[in-house]
Amino acid sequence: MAKIQNALVMNILNTAEFIIFRKTLSIMKKALLVSALIFFTGTLSAQNDFSKVDEWLKANTPDMGGRAVLVVYSKGKVVYTAAQNNLSRRQKMINRFVARRTGKEADMADLNADSRQPIASCSKWLSAALVMTFVDEGKLQLTDTIGKYLPALSKAGKGGITVWQCLSHTTAIKAPALKESLAELKDNNSMDDAIADIATMPMEGAPGKVFHYSNVGLQIAGAILEKISGKTFETLFNERIATPLHMTNTHFGHKPVALPAGGAVSTANDYLKFLVMILNKGIAADGKRVLSEQSIKQMQVNRLTADVKIAYTPKEAGGIGYGFGEWVMDGGNISSPGLFGSYPVVNNNGQYAAMLVAYYFNNDGRGERYKELNKLLADALK
Repeated sequence: MAKIQNALVMNILNTAEFIIFRKTLSIMKKALLVSALIFFTGTLSAQNDFSKVDEWLKANTPDMGGRAVLVVYSKGKVVYTAAQNNLSRRQKMINRFVARRTGKEADMADLNADSRQPIASCSKWLSAALVMTFVDEGKLQLTDTIGKYLPALSKAGKGGITVWQCLSHTTAIKAPALKESLAELKDNNSMDDAIADIATMPMEGAPGKVFHYSNVGLQIAGAILEKISGKTFETLFNERIATPLHMTNTHFGHKPVALPAGGAVSTANDYLKFLVMILNKGIAADGKRVLSEQSIKQMQVNRLTADVKIAYTPKEAGGIGYGFGEWVMDGGNISSPGLFGSYPVVNNNGQYAAMLVAYYFNNDGRGERYKELNKLLADALK
């Protein structure tokens, strides 16, 4: 009897040991799997060497206002975020001077990926996309003439200009210098006032045959959107672009008259969400469609054909052509640089997007600086 009991006890112990052994083996396998995954992920990350991008940011920030932040997106995630903040004494003095002239407090805070900054002509890309949401819905045609919506421009002999010409700076309206244009806008109390000012501007050729980079075309397009919808441009942007893309820190100044071509304020992280949508052919990071693929294609077609005269283009643009609100550049890059130094870019060849936010006025060497950054990003993301 005792032998039988001993045998039963041994069987129970063996069974318990076996169960413990199996559990231990399972835990070891999981640990090995996790280790392998960590190693594999680390190997993938090591392939994206951003050390030269780090060096570029450090070397160029002193010439970009002393503060800059860069974020990069690739393969479904943000793969790089870095900032440099080292305002010189002279840059601090300039900031104080500008603040006094504009009646604001001097901004000396370090920049990060969520710091709001005026983005100037980076706004054009946002505004062109907003116009294309109306095209997608059939509420507007790119071939529509502006006189159909804005009789004041028809009376001034400008009614035959088309919507697509407004988006590509080929209205042939001779706009004043930017400083003068902005000064006039401050005196406007409504979008109708802005259009009345544009009606008095001279023509410098036939619509569609002259490229003059300015605020005029997108101001007209913005006025048309307000006429169609009965809503302000700012409201439309918030409803159709900012909210679907979760751009919670981006707006057009909350002023009586929006400046579609240059009035936006945004952050590196916010604007990157817009760029991801462009990269994904109109689909936001969360899978929501904001623009049709056809509209994305239309925006990226170079409208500067051989028969188009170039009346004015900013020297820092560096584009080989222009679509709707965006420059078409070498190497599959598309961009819309801002006057204050911010630089958004989508690369269709390498399937990545990046946003550089800075604030400075000296545009000497910007074009070459952007080209160098484009090359470094392409190399890092091969």
